[in-house]
Amino acid sequence: MIRTDDMDTGALLDRAAAYADDHDVDAVCVASTSGETGAAAVEYFGDELVVVGHSYGFDETNEQELDADHVEAIEAAGGDVFVGPMAFSNVGSAIAERDGYATHEVIADVLRLFGQGTKVAVECPLMACDAGLVDSGSRVLSIGGTGSGADTALLVEAANTRDLFDARVLDVVAKPADAENLIYW
Repeated sequence: MIRTDDMDTGALLDRAAAYADDHDVDAVCVASTSGETGAAAVEYFGDELVVVGHSYGFDETNEQELDADHVEAIEAAGGDVFVGPMAFSNVGSAIAERDGYATHEVIADVLRLFGQGTKVAVECPLMACDAGLVDSGSRVLSIGGTGSGADTALLVEAANTRDLFDARVLDVVAKPADAENLIYW
């Protein structure tokens, strides 16, 4: 595992691209609030890239946080952009069907023990799979972050949110390891 405590987004994307070149990766998902990280990632991953943003109204009613110029750059390079509700806002039905109780927050909070970026990097392939942008069962290099930019990369076997327990974290490529960088919110 690559420790990302002292890395910026560009350094993480460099390492993630090298990983993708050396491993069997079907697609790349990158979380991006403003689109800046997604636009940077498209330079590395082109048409293999799916950028996952927040739904409309996430921060401000009826507003989209993705910058239109970043979306245009991503799509012009052949990447896809998905905006919609976060998977762990809708995963409650999978938990209830399996165990008859629980809430989506339990999964989100447990994943945050590994860092906010880990929670996001698990969530993005679920969302992209639900949108039909990656296939269930595909090997997705998923990149997430904590606050601003990217700090985590996981290799995830994708599944639909309804089939959450079929998803697998196959490899922890990179993540923060110092306690002060494992922000929990």
